[in-house]
Amino acid sequence: MIPYHGSDRYNAVARVLHWTIAVLLIGNLIGGLLHDALEDVVRIMPTHKAVGITVLALSIARLGWRIVSRTPPLPRDLPKWEIGAAHAAHTVLYILMIGLPLSGWIFSSAGKYPLSWFGLFDIPKFAVTKEDAIYGIAHEGHEVMAFVAIGLIVLHIGAALRHHFVLQDSVLRRML
Repeated sequence: MIPYHGSDRYNAVARVLHWTIAVLLIGNLIGGLLHDALEDVVRIMPTHKAVGITVLALSIARLGWRIVSRTPPLPRDLPKWEIGAAHAAHTVLYILMIGLPLSGWIFSSAGKYPLSWFGLFDIPKFAVTKEDAIYGIAHEGHEVMAFVAIGLIVLHIGAALRHHFVLQDSVLRRML
């Protein structure tokens, strides 16, 4: 196993944002997939929407933090294709972490129910109706992005576990 140096870790803000967004996003993806099946048992959608807005805000904060803070170096012996794949996957994850909740907010704005952040305050709606083209694009895009996110999250987790258990390098420990 390669020795691990604490200075090679992401800073505390990046780690807290990463794990908070990860838990919220995975929970919201599960809730979004199960909301029809559980509709008679529990109303998931108000919480799904509030969590989505939270993910959007935290993801924008995370992107801003990522721009202004240093990231720990990747192991020197990683092949270039793997470094490129990691950068591409992270870029797409950022796009999805912002695009998914934004598309949900757009098409939910055309609905009859108010958008509320956990019942504490209302979230302003966009001027969108169900007849607008953006409504259909946002709705379909939301569903497509959700399935892409699921696939990419599985890949991301698999890659982190591969680095930790197979390659035994410091990639996963950088975010722990």
